[in-house]
Amino acid sequence: MPTYKELLGSARHSAVHLEMRDGYMPSDPAFAAWREGRLSDPVGDDPDFQQWLSWVSEATARGVRIRRARVVSVPESDYIRFEHHVSHANVRAGEDIRWLPRRRATDLALPGNDFWVFDNELVLVLHFAGDGELAPEGRELTRDERVLDLCASAFEAVWERAVPHEDYRLS
Repeated sequence: MPTYKELLGSARHSAVHLEMRDGYMPSDPAFAAWREGRLSDPVGDDPDFQQWLSWVSEATARGVRIRRARVVSVPESDYIRFEHHVSHANVRAGEDIRWLPRRRATDLALPGNDFWVFDNELVLVLHFAGDGELAPEGRELTRDERVLDLCASAFEAVWERAVPHEDYRLS
């Protein structure tokens, strides 16, 4: 299974990511620090997040467009509030992020899992456990045309309706 560094490093023109859960990775130390009021700097001393931001910067410098869309419940969960806080760093690194309140997604056909699509050719499906942690075999790669078509069209439908990060206000 390729790493995110390898996937972003091999992307030629695009990487899109659709997130549809209201909570992820409750074990994340940065999330705990944020909840306790100890994370004023979104990048902080989180080496994993710093790595992610450098990979994004490298990819976007090569001309890869990285877009992330989030379908969220309103009022937002603590985790979504945390994501909103740290997303300013993602945007500075080159990601384009949008937010779609779940009630505005009712008539959209969405896959059952979060995913990435790279260069409109490769889908990375992410499987999470009920508590938001990545499942033991939580990453699956596919080039299946049906999956690719569903994921790509779902992402674009969400993207079209979603609010740009700089305009999205938490409830």
